[in-house]
Amino acid sequence: MSISRQQIIIRIFRKYSHSLGPDELEYLEEILTQHDISDEDVEMSIELVAKEYNKQDDAAMKVSLPILTRVYHSLQASGDQRTRKEDSYLDPEDHLHFVNAFEMPLWHWSPERGGFEKARHQSSVPGTAESRILAIRDRLNIIKQTILRNEHFAPSTIPSRNREHLLTLKSTKQLLGRAGERFLLFGMLIHSKEGRLSLEDLDGVVELDFSQLDQPSEGLFTEGSFALVEGDYTDNATFSVIAIGHPPCESRETARSIFGHVDFLGKGATTPLEDIHYAARIQRDFSGMNFFFFSDVWLDQADTFRGLQKIFDNCIENNFIPKVIVFCGNFTSSGIAQGNSREIQKYQEGFDSLADLIASYALITRHTHFVFVPGPLDLTVNSVLPRKPLLSSFTARLQSKIPKVHLASNPCRLKFFGQEIVVFRDDLMSRMLRNLVGVKPDARNENLKRYLVQSILDQSHLAPFTTHIQPVLPDHDHAMRLYPLPTCVVLADKYDGYRMTYEGCHVFNPGRFLGRSLGFSTYTPASRESEACVVDPEGES
Repeated sequence: MSISRQQIIIRIFRKYSHSLGPDELEYLEEILTQHDISDEDVEMSIELVAKEYNKQDDAAMKVSLPILTRVYHSLQASGDQRTRKEDSYLDPEDHLHFVNAFEMPLWHWSPERGGFEKARHQSSVPGTAESRILAIRDRLNIIKQTILRNEHFAPSTIPSRNREHLLTLKSTKQLLGRAGERFLLFGMLIHSKEGRLSLEDLDGVVELDFSQLDQPSEGLFTEGSFALVEGDYTDNATFSVIAIGHPPCESRETARSIFGHVDFLGKGATTPLEDIHYAARIQRDFSGMNFFFFSDVWLDQADTFRGLQKIFDNCIENNFIPKVIVFCGNFTSSGIAQGNSREIQKYQEGFDSLADLIASYALITRHTHFVFVPGPLDLTVNSVLPRKPLLSSFTARLQSKIPKVHLASNPCRLKFFGQEIVVFRDDLMSRMLRNLVGVKPDARNENLKRYLVQSILDQSHLAPFTTHIQPVLPDHDHAMRLYPLPTCVVLADKYDGYRMTYEGCHVFNPGRFLGRSLGFSTYTPASRESEACVVDPEGES
């Protein structure tokens, strides 16, 4: 057994906070040799063993050989059973989950353990002063650990002539007394009490001077976003910026290889090996399956219902029944005035009419899941992110006539086998552009859509703002995280539609379902790609 294999075994068990003795290490080496496991498959195989060992009630930090033997025999038995079922039918209903933001378990980042730790306290809606601080620290620490693991920032072990000139990540406290030197800092962009743009990390704050910076790197920088800033510390205690960029984005595969055992959604964690198996089965067995996504479905407009009717007719005629249809708000063309009973009645009548329309298509009603995500103008219990689902008083007929209806929070998530799809309805582009800081790109820049996608995924968060710009419930800030990176993110926005893939994550805006050409998008789990669609309520669909 090579040293590299031993290092892989030790590293994976250490990830689960377990240490191996020489006997246990030798036993695992024998298993790999016995099953003729190739070098490429060692990590996945040991990951499976380590994860199962971690689930044992009597598992101690020091790995026990008897327990390890028991785990191996258990996996071997289940593996034989799985092999027998390899070609058996997989029911997609058993692997399709709809996750509201308020159902997701809260995982904090533990600097001591170097990993995630499940919160012991019960989450509350308003949160506490401590939870507000902890939410921001979690955001910083999660991003920082990905930076330190990135190959461009991790210290090289190979001696180099230029090694002494390489920049490593420093803290604001290391600036003191070192004017004239160059540093690389990581922290949050904020405005100080004096109104000056500054960078804040866990150790302090330093004022930023952008006079030497002509143009930042690609992306949108807002107050509340985290940034890597390179520059010189000056005699007047300011930091002269020469370069600024978003933190590097870590791929889903990398994050899952490290934290695959953490059940972030509360629906059961799958191993990377299981994800690969499921991906193959989806491509083979469910290649024609599609999810439909709509945004700005104005139920007070006749064209909306004519457009939906054309889409449903096409589905029936072509035997193309979507597995999931997601309707994102706003569900009205204008806000509902407070206390205006007529507007509230029209709002409810819109949902009642939609329920009657869907129910008139028996095949779709029976087989399709309908998800309703509230928009900024919709009536919910709260207006702070994440937002509660639509009030059940408005959707009573929907729930009585459609068996597979889901009133979702904003944001919400769909888990389909090993895929995670995040749905978020917000006017995100306009909010980002209104709150840009530092050097601002031209608002007419054709790359704005790409900048938006890069910024959101690099920040690993759907709302990279300070709380006075976009309030977020602190005990549920984790529902806004995008770490590990999802398979797909739906950024439903009143901005123009788009679709692109960044670091393996497919992101798209389905467009608005209004006007003379009603736009929406379809997503195919087998290809992990989306497609833009348009229907004319008056003409041919």
